This record gives sequence, structure tokens and C-alpha cells, in this order.
Amino acid sequence: MTTTASRRPIPKATVTPRDTLPPLTADPPRIRIGRSRHEMLALLGGAAAGPAVGFLLGPVLGLTTLGWVPLVSYLWFVLTYGALISLTENGPAVRDRFWSVVLWSAGLLIVSMLFLVIGYTLVRGQSVFRHLSFSHLRHNFFTDDMSLTGPLSPLSEGGIFHALVGTIEQIGIALAITIPLGTATAVFLNEVGGRYARLVRTVVEAMTALPSVVAGLFIYGSVILLVTRQFNGFAASLAITVLMLPIMIRSADVVFRLVPGNLREAGLALGGGQWAVVRRVVLPTVRSGLTTAIILGTAHGIGETAPVLLTAGVTNNLNWNPFNGPQISLPLAALEFIKSPQPDMKARGFATAAFLMLVVLVLFVIARVLGGQRAGEVTDRQRRRLAVRSQRDLGRIEDHHARVAVVLAELRDPDPRAGVVDIARTRAFTAVDDTPPIPPEQPDRPDPFGRHAGDDS
Repeated sequence: MTTTASRRPIPKATVTPRDTLPPLTADPPRIRIGRSRHEMLALLGGAAAGPAVGFLLGPVLGLTTLGWVPLVSYLWFVLTYGALISLTENGPAVRDRFWSVVLWSAGLLIVSMLFLVIGYTLVRGQSVFRHLSFSHLRHNFFTDDMSLTGPLSPLSEGGIFHALVGTIEQIGIALAITIPLGTATAVFLNEVGGRYARLVRTVVEAMTALPSVVAGLFIYGSVILLVTRQFNGFAASLAITVLMLPIMIRSADVVFRLVPGNLREAGLALGGGQWAVVRRVVLPTVRSGLTTAIILGTAHGIGETAPVLLTAGVTNNLNWNPFNGPQISLPLAALEFIKSPQPDMKARGFATAAFLMLVVLVLFVIARVLGGQRAGEVTDRQRRRLAVRSQRDLGRIEDHHARVAVVLAELRDPDPRAGVVDIARTRAFTAVDDTPPIPPEQPDRPDPFGRHAGDDS
């Protein structure tokens, strides 16, 4: 049966195809990538106009303070550059160039401030470094303590050896506590999880912002007042541990998250348990990342002053025992030197601060070098070591197969005079492989019930 709708004719198209193309329009303006000649001239013009106007407007506006002149110069430089670049560029390009200059100048400002701090510290402590001469054995600054040195003593007497020993012992004890505890916590957060993992991660993130004074007061009230009853280096190590542990856990947590999931799945597919995969797959993969986390935590803890001041005390004597008596560290020694009004003592303080900055800088450089290696990536040295280990494993497997072939050949020897297989070779076979040896074929024995072989009835 045919419906009415099926009989209705199809209407003709009312729109005719267009036989002409629309006129071509100009391409939208694009922001040029790179530095043009006009932009370089604008940068030079702004850089010249900024300081000139800043030094001229400073006295006119009454901004005699040295800090206001660089600020006015920088603002005038930015405004001059924006005005010059707007003469030849459109709106989006002007905004792009303007904010690029602002961000680049902010980065240069931060780097220049860093070099200013380092340079000022080195200049103020140059008298100590100029006095040092390892060729003439004048290195008392690193080999002597301040037990027999007074405020008026020359730079040829006294040094920071007692503070250096205290720093090494305190950081060593803190690392002995932080490394296993931080690694275990990171493994728990990433490999175990559960309902308590979020709580632990929240507590760790909150402890990252813990003030160092609070950590020092906590150890002072819980350890010194209740247990030791005296200032000592071990209490300072505990305070440094409280500050280093959150940084260590967070850095290790990030490293564990970068491990590809297919590595864990491959380890589980090969028959390994969860802890075997963690021990043999995950931990070797994050070895460089864990080293970076340890170095960053060390660089953070080595410069702490407030918790050491509240827990370790101040002394000018060399103390090798961190569990008995006050023990000073490098940051605290620099503080005590600077507090003295004598120029030589201040020079010792700035020299101590410069040496401490050098140590921290070296630690950060090492962390940066090690941190550049991604999780699962091996270096050329590690690749060579893995190749040597693979060759050694291949030789061990071939020796094992040769011994197995000898034993199987003797087990399957049809010669009745061969007798029983050598017991020593059988023991050697079972020592290499836990699979029991194949027993020799036994002749068919008559069934006492009269059944034939293969008859289950």
C-alpha cells in the first residue's frame, strides 16, 4: 500500500550554484618571531633613556634614596620601549613585545640580585681569602677553631673548623634519619596507597611550610627540656630532620610518579611480587631522582640557623661528640662573627657565609645535573655496565644449559652398563636449577590386579 507522502513530488532546488569566487582578502597580520632592527633600536633607546631620566628626575622629585632611582629608570625604560615599538607594530604585536621585555627584565633583575648578594659577600670577606695561602701553609681558617682566639686577634689566628665539624655531624645524622624514612613514605604514597595516603600527603604538604623556628622550639621543648637537659648537636639534627623530611618526601613522591606504569606491569607479568617489583624495578629506575631529592634536602638543611640556635647552642670550642655539650654550625658561626663590632670578626663572618654559599651552590649544581636525567633513562656509563652484566648473565645461562644437557644425556642413555647417574652431577644440576631431574625410564611392571596400561576401567 502506497502512502500519499510517497507520491508527493520532490521540489526543485531554489538555490543555484555560485559561478564566481569571492574576492581575495589580505592575510591577517602576524606577529613576527625574532628580533628586528627596529626592535633592537627601541631596546637601545629605552635602555639609554631610562637611566638618564631616572637620575634627572630623582633630585627633582625629591627621590634622593638610591633605591628609587633604579625603579624610576626601569619604569621609564619600559614606557619608552612600548612607545617606540608601537610606532611600527599593531596592538597584539605591541602587547607581545612589551610583556616579553617585562618578563625578560624581571628574570635579569633576579639574576643580578643573586650576583649582587654573592659579590657583596665575597668583597666583604676578601681580607680572609686574601690572607689564605695553601702554598705557605696559611690555611688556619679551615683548620683552626676559635677556642684561643679573641675578638682582637688577627686573621692569622682562629678559623671555622669547629663549625665545619658540627655541620657535617648534624647533617650526617639528619640524613641517616631522613633518607630511609622519606624513601619509605614515598613508596607508601605511590606503591601502597589506601585511604591513609591522602592524609599523609596532606600532612607532608603542610609541614613543607613549617617555619624553622617552630621546628626548633618543638625539639627544644620535647628533647632538650625533657630528655637531654642540655644543648647538643643531636637535638639540632632532629630539628633539621623535621625541616628536611617534607622536602625529601615531596621530591621523592614526584620522582616515583614519573616512573612509567608499563615497567611495573612488565615486572608483575614476569611473575614478580609487588615488593620484588619495587625493589628490583622501581627503585633502580628512580635512583638518580632520589639522589637529587637527597641533595636538595641537604642544601636546605645545611643553611638552617634558627633551629640550630635553639637546640645546639653556641661555643667556640671543637666538640666531636654531638650527644654531649653545645655544638655550633656554619650558619650560626657566621651569625656570631657578624654580631661582633670588630672588623676582623666581621670579615670572618662574611668569609664563612661565602664558603657556605659555595657549598650550597655546588649541591644545587649537582642536583641539577642529576635531575636532568629522566626516570628510566640510562647514561652511557650505565649502559656499558648493563652490557657487561648482560654478557655475564649470558655466560652463566650457557653454562647452566650445558650442565643440564650433560645430565639429561646421561639420564636417557639406553646403555644398561651406564648404571646410576653420577650423584655429583645430579647435585650440581639441582644446585643450579630447582627443577628435579627427570627420572630414568622404568620397565613396565605387571599390574597385580591384572589391568593393562591405559585401562582405567
